[in-house]
Amino acid sequence: MKKLMKNNLSTTAIALLLLCVAELPGRSEVQYAGIAPNPAAVQTIIDKRPVVHAAGIKFGAYDPHGDFGAQVNVATEALFLPWEDVDLETLRVADAYALARGRNLLITVEPWSWDVDWRLSSAQLRAKVLRGDYDVNMRSIAHMISELKSPVIVRWGQEMEDKSGRFSWSGWSPQDYIAAYKRMMDIVRKEAPGTELMWSPKGEPGLQAYYPGDDYVDLVGLSVFGLQRYDELAYKEHRTFSEALKQGYDLVAGYGKPIWVAELGYEGGDAYIRPWIETATLKQSAFPNLQEVVYFNDRDVQAWPFDLGRPDWRVVENLGSN
Repeated sequence: MKKLMKNNLSTTAIALLLLCVAELPGRSEVQYAGIAPNPAAVQTIIDKRPVVHAAGIKFGAYDPHGDFGAQVNVATEALFLPWEDVDLETLRVADAYALARGRNLLITVEPWSWDVDWRLSSAQLRAKVLRGDYDVNMRSIAHMISELKSPVIVRWGQEMEDKSGRFSWSGWSPQDYIAAYKRMMDIVRKEAPGTELMWSPKGEPGLQAYYPGDDYVDLVGLSVFGLQRYDELAYKEHRTFSEALKQGYDLVAGYGKPIWVAELGYEGGDAYIRPWIETATLKQSAFPNLQEVVYFNDRDVQAWPFDLGRPDWRVVENLGSN
């Protein structure tokens, strides 16, 4: 593997959570119909972390800024890992960080390079994965996982049914994706027995075609984000956490697997985000299989539709964002 990351990373957040920022497409001047922006819809809440209810859903976080470092009721430490351009020794730092806090590790393995100059086309990546060219990459990751002390969940190639073009592996034929997923998870099982496997669609219609079978899924992970202005433009109404979760949850509930929200984020005015804050970990009868929600505590790496830029999901104000 190419190693672009330094061995002497100075903070836990950098060493642990391994997130890069993708280049953004240019803005356009197109105007969109929808609910007119409400000038009063301002955010005065200075810390929007979800309320963790004692008898509710477990809570985890992807936390490159360390905002949840001292919070005791965090069950899972999430991180994102490309299978190229990474020093896998940083996983030991993540392991020590999680172990010291009694947390699981949720490792999302993204099967590409975060360096856009090294990325393959979707077709090239598919061919190389199915041919076995990347088995060595996955084997190296799985071998490192086998040496970690924290309980580990591996989430490989998330949001595979998404058609936006965000990920190189999204939109493959279901047969090709399932073959690739099984190939990679077979390697994990061989090299790191006891690791749990998470199959993680976005939550869009058609996801069922990508289900790899009960034997290859210990947990199902969904992505749930709430952006006030996007809701106004796309749905003509403001959605709650429950409304945003329902479609994906209903599509996967029949598998009978524990369900997680593997990526959660919300942004908007106080009236919009307060219900998200209060209900994200609330146990609800409509979602009996929901076990945990994992907050994505950073700015989005991709621009959203309607020229909305990159939402900042961070729970505390990030003065350095723009």
